[in-house]
Amino acid sequence: MKEMLTSIRRTPYQSLTAFLVLFFTLFLSTALFISISFLSGLLGYVESKPQVTVYFQTKTDTNEIFKVKDELVTSGKVLSIKYISKDEAFQIYKDLNKDNPLLLEMVSSDILPASLEIFANKPAFLPEIAEFLKKQPGVDEVVFQKDIVNRLLNLTNILRKLSFGFFGFLMFMAIIVLITTTSFKIALKKDEIQLLQLLGARKSYIRAPFLSEAAFFGFVASTSSFMIIGAVLAYFNPFLSSYLKGIPNLILNFEVYKLTVWPLNLEFLLITYVLSTLFGLVISLFSSYMATDKYLQ
Repeated sequence: MKEMLTSIRRTPYQSLTAFLVLFFTLFLSTALFISISFLSGLLGYVESKPQVTVYFQTKTDTNEIFKVKDELVTSGKVLSIKYISKDEAFQIYKDLNKDNPLLLEMVSSDILPASLEIFANKPAFLPEIAEFLKKQPGVDEVVFQKDIVNRLLNLTNILRKLSFGFFGFLMFMAIIVLITTTSFKIALKKDEIQLLQLLGARKSYIRAPFLSEAAFFGFVASTSSFMIIGAVLAYFNPFLSSYLKGIPNLILNFEVYKLTVWPLNLEFLLITYVLSTLFGLVISLFSSYMATDKYLQ
């Protein structure tokens, strides 16, 4: 540790450059990761809601409704269908307006329509399902969230593609700058390194101080950038709570694991910090190794 601090004091400008490059790279990368996580969670939330809801006329016979349901099931385009009867619709209405007795007195189950809540296998099937339902007898209204889902899906895909390109650019620039600054430090220690080589020191021994310094910069940069992002999230938490009011949670669904993104929680923040730190360590250690390896060959 003492040797590493001495090296930093000897080359303050190179050390500052290496730190700032890592800091801004990790800051932007972490901010993008959190943004993509929120958008993906929001997309998953929207897709978890009924994508198509069809309301039938109050006089429509139940058998006709189930006939439509069976045709949708056999089409292979539907993931699941939920039937909401008039009584169930009335119960939902009562729960929503339990604090307003006047509204409850004005409505009965007879005037509320039965409905089907439909989940499609793919968003591409939504227009076909909606058109099919509009042509069925007894249908009063068809409501589907195609525009909302498509906009979120397009926005998420665009952000992911831009993020991959941006990550690649950040990594490339960071590695180039870090290799350059490390090479300057190696040049300043040229005589010392040559002496160690004459004494038979291994490459790993000569390389160790540079790798230790790189790991130190990676850890400090990731920690400081995450602390700033955490402070920003804490500051905007009331705004996010108001903006996302009515949405209980946002979840990232992986094959074997579900990660809750919202409300903000220790697990999500800890995973974000670990990924940021690993990313910083990989960049800094790789750059330092490449610079020293080029000189020692």
